[in-house]
Amino acid sequence: MSRVVDEGKGIEELRGRAEIQEAANILKRGGLVAFPTETVYGLGAIATSADAVSSIYKAKGRPSDNPLIIHLGAVEQVGDWVESIPPIAAELARRFWPGPLTMVFRHRGNLASNVTAGLPTVAVRVPDHPLAQALLLETGIPVAAPSANRSGRPSPTEALHVWDDLRGRVALILDGGATGYGLESTVVDVTGEVPVLLRPGGVTLEQLQAAVGTVEVDPGLVRDDESPRSPGMKYRHYAPEGDVWLVRKPWAEVKEALQREISRQQGQGHRVGLLVTEEHSDLVTADVIVRCGWRRDPLSVARGLYHALREFDEQQVDVIFAETFPEEGIYRSVMNRLAKAAAGKTLDLRK
Repeated sequence: MSRVVDEGKGIEELRGRAEIQEAANILKRGGLVAFPTETVYGLGAIATSADAVSSIYKAKGRPSDNPLIIHLGAVEQVGDWVESIPPIAAELARRFWPGPLTMVFRHRGNLASNVTAGLPTVAVRVPDHPLAQALLLETGIPVAAPSANRSGRPSPTEALHVWDDLRGRVALILDGGATGYGLESTVVDVTGEVPVLLRPGGVTLEQLQAAVGTVEVDPGLVRDDESPRSPGMKYRHYAPEGDVWLVRKPWAEVKEALQREISRQQGQGHRVGLLVTEEHSDLVTADVIVRCGWRRDPLSVARGLYHALREFDEQQVDVIFAETFPEEGIYRSVMNRLAKAAAGKTLDLRK
């Protein structure tokens, strides 16, 4: 069941809308609601009910040892659910909340244990989206909400993506149009003396460093022999059905070699797709070419990434060759998702 809600209204006015009240009532009764945030669509259940949270894992097919992020409607509510807010966390909250930042705190023990997978910590976010804020404030209870997709699939950036993945598994979908960032929130652990980046996302590492100085990076983000510690990063993610390969060399330099590899794959009966920016979309040819923003505009690439990955499934592509980007700024987040989608596979091309 889907509802369309007009975003062009204030939070309090949105709280009074029938769709928001219906969604809040479903949540309070233990049901599931999909809703937009500024990053991706979330699949929400109240975070104080173990049964409600279990329904998230069941609907997504998500392993229950993979902790969830709780969402709150206002920064002032955070202290009710965490042991303390360290000074660095307070500064990050001042700079980036509401917004695409999740922080990991020690919790008070008043959440359902399956939200945290039994850990002493909980990931908390205050989203910057009018529908999300209205829903969360109207519900009045923390809402656990991973991305509203089947586990392992590209995250949903439109309500239709949620419908494609979870129809029949969710009571209501709030349709707020396309999301703004297109990638999940940045996750930072603030339980130690130095904050640790666990997942790159809508807030860049450079922005974090400018705000609070030193920020360490989880070894699981840069080493294949380490498991990432962030919620939602433990297992294979963001992947279309086709086999994704990263092309790490500039396409203009290896276009002949890439074209030969495309022909070789086609000769084996594979339907080949290219994930490419607008600037490079005419360098080589393939069965399906999906443009994913402009290389000179990293946010446009981030916004288009998951939509592009889903497009390959619609086109029944077997093999996907993906353009890559420098690991800095928002492109660090894009490359993290691409590497996950490809399971680290890189195409070795000679000029």
